[in-house]
Amino acid sequence: MTMTIKTKLTGGALAAVLLLGLSACASMSERERNTAIGAGVGGVAGSVLTGGSTTGTIGGAVVGGVIGNQIETKDKK
Repeated sequence: MTMTIKTKLTGGALAAVLLLGLSACASMSERERNTAIGAGVGGVAGSVLTGGSTTGTIGGAVVGGVIGNQIETKDKK
């Protein structure tokens, strides 16, 4: 599978937007943060796995968001 320049740039842009978006997560609850991270990672993964398909990106974001929402971490005391 060869990746075109457009696909590489799209993946890089998605990663940059994800990083910038996550920097604004300071006031979010842990569950909200996990949901956002899961959606971002799922969207990028879906895009890469489907060759940049919009449906794959959206589907990956939805699945990643649901998984991120269900993840619970132990309290740090």
